[in-house]
This record gives sequence, C-alpha cells and structure tokens, in this order.
Amino acid sequence: MPVVRKVLAALLTLVAVVGAVRLIAPATSEDQEPPGVRLQLAFLRERLEGGADTEAQAPFPEGYYFLNVLYGLTWIELGRRGVEPDRAADEAAWALSRVESPAGRAPFDASAIPAYGVFYAGWTNWLRGGLLTLRDDAGERARFEADSRALAAAFDASPSPFLTAYPGQAWPCDSTVAIASLRLAGTVTRTAEFAPTVDRWVTRARGLLDPATGLLPHYVDPVTGAVVDGARGTSQAIIQRFLVDVDPVFAREQYPRFRDGFLDRPLWLGPAIREYPHGVDGAGDVDSGPLIRGISLSTTVVALGAAQAHGDHSLAAALAGFGEFAGIPLTTFHTKRYALGLVPIGDAFLAWSKTARAWTTTPPSPPAAVIGAGWRVPLLVLLFLIGSLPWLPTIRRRWSTGNGVRS
Repeated sequence: MPVVRKVLAALLTLVAVVGAVRLIAPATSEDQEPPGVRLQLAFLRERLEGGADTEAQAPFPEGYYFLNVLYGLTWIELGRRGVEPDRAADEAAWALSRVESPAGRAPFDASAIPAYGVFYAGWTNWLRGGLLTLRDDAGERARFEADSRALAAAFDASPSPFLTAYPGQAWPCDSTVAIASLRLAGTVTRTAEFAPTVDRWVTRARGLLDPATGLLPHYVDPVTGAVVDGARGTSQAIIQRFLVDVDPVFAREQYPRFRDGFLDRPLWLGPAIREYPHGVDGAGDVDSGPLIRGISLSTTVVALGAAQAHGDHSLAAALAGFGEFAGIPLTTFHTKRYALGLVPIGDAFLAWSKTARAWTTTPPSPPAAVIGAGWRVPLLVLLFLIGSLPWLPTIRRRWSTGNGVRS
C-alpha cells in the first residue's frame, strides 16, 4: 500500500474514531456542568471583547443583544448548578451592563410600552432576575421590581396577550419570555404580586392558539393577537424553553404537540427540528437560517434547551450528541467553539441550551421518551465503513497471501 494511501486511510480512520467518540460521549448533564461549557464561555468572552457582538448586529437584528444576554444567562445557569457562583454573578452582571448600554438598546424603540418593547424588556428582566438568584443587591432588586411592575402593567392594559417587540410587530415567543420573567419575579420577591397577570396571560393565550397545530403561533396581529403566521420551529423552541417556567400544566400540554409536529430524523440519521410542522413547506429566514430538508440548525440548537427544561433528557442527550458529531467542534486547552467559531451567536445559543433548566418550578417529571439510544446506530455504521473501507485492499491482500492464494 503506497505511503500516501496509508496516510489517507489513517486520517479517515481517525476521523471515524473521533466521530464515534463524539456520538457516544455524554454531552449534557442534568445537574453538573455539561462538558465543555466553560470552554465555550471562554471563547465567547474573547470574541465579545473583540467586538463579535457588534459584528453580529449586521446579519441578525438582535445579534449584539443576543450574544451578550445568552452569555450572561449561561453563566447564571452554571452558577445555579453550583459552578463558580461568585464568578457567574460577576460575568452575568457584566453581560447585563452591556445589554443595557446604548449599543444594546439601539435597535429598540424607547417610546414603546413597555420601554424598548417586550423583546428587550422580557429578556433583560429574565437576566436581571436570574442574577438576583445568585447574588442579592438592593439596587438591582429595586430595578427588577420596578421593571416587573411596568411589564405587568403593560400586559394588563393590552387588548392582546402578545405585546409588540417593534412598532406594529408582535411575536408570542417574546411575550412568553416576558411572562416567565414575571413568574420569576414572584419567586425572587416571594410575593404573589404578579401571579394574577401571569395566570390571566395563560388563559388569554390558550384562546389564541394556532388552529392547525394547537400551539402558540409564530406571528400575530399586534392589536387582537389573532394568528397571522402559524407555529414555527424558531419561535416554538424558545416558547417551549420558557413555558415550563410560566405554567407547568400549560407547558405539559404544549410540549408534546411541539415534539410530535417538529421533531424529525432526516435520512434516519440524528434527530433534528423542522422549521415548519410535518406536511408544511416554507422558506427559511434570518432566524431559522437556511433549511436543509426542512431542518433548521438554529431551531435544533434552541430545542435542546427546551428538552432540557422539560426533563426530556433522552431527547436532549440525542440532540446534544448529534451536535457534537455534526457541529465540527474545535477544542483547545482554553476554549471550545463549533463550526470553527465562524458564527459565535450559534455557540452562545448552544452553551445556553446545554445548561437550560427550569428556574421557577421543581424539575418536571420526564415526558414519555420518543428517542432511544438506537438513533446512533446508522451513524456508527457509517463511521465504521468510513474507517474500515480504505484498509480492505490491504486486509484482502494479506488474507490471500496467508492462505497461499495469488492475487
């Protein structure tokens, strides 16, 4: 076997072995730090300090904001798991200062109700409330209570349960995050002040479900809340991640519908999440990214967090394991990045999703599993073939020589 062919065969075998290890090794954890998350955060901190959030604002309308808020939320998730809680609070506070900076607020309307719109108000309130679960601070607590009251007043006064994120534009996923932050406010303040607003929101939202799927819709009329665009994967993944903190009963009704309608196994390989429900085709956009056989990679990443929050650990492990296989992770002594680090916002969503847990409720009982360990078999077979086929001529030649057969 020529040297070049041996080198190529060895490289293919190495790739196959590494791929198999990534498929099999645990990529999530129910109560400890998921493998590699602090390395991901180290990479993100480097990139944030290098201006990655400003760069992300060009392709994504909330790129600057999301990179910073997800960085802070992931540290909070780690701190709540007992991983460096003091450092986690410091890093989350640093992220909060950035989302409240002029750059963080730039895309949003200061005159909106609530101020800067429900997207900005909801995610910021969730971040601040999470920080308070790690470290109490009188100033931050007063701000959290004031912002929560402003949010509650906006929901109470609105004819629709779905507030606007931008003038004349309302996405239910944004209101779901904001309502979850009000439930968190009740936990942090240990009062029932916000419970009536949250419970009223759940009742109203139940009456405005997408009739085709029975799920909260993707986009609605900003005045009435009527469905304009039915359920889609990008918004459902976020909704399902937060709905368990809003109302566990409602969440338990919605999550199986989401899983049944959007979970897929393209080409019988790893599990992934569709952007549109089964039987519906549509185009991708800036949020979903390009669709591959109907699959949205960004939706799949966020759905990992939804599965974690619902206690659907078998699906979460499968989504994370497939991500380790297909995400081209690159690990050094100090950092870890996916897709060669070309899209840091993707790394931020993945780190946040791998650490996701419910904040305001006890861990839910796991839903019925829909995926078993056998999902890896087709990929492992494929990797075995990739690793072994280049050596077949050599094996055959040696077998023939050993048996006295001329070839």
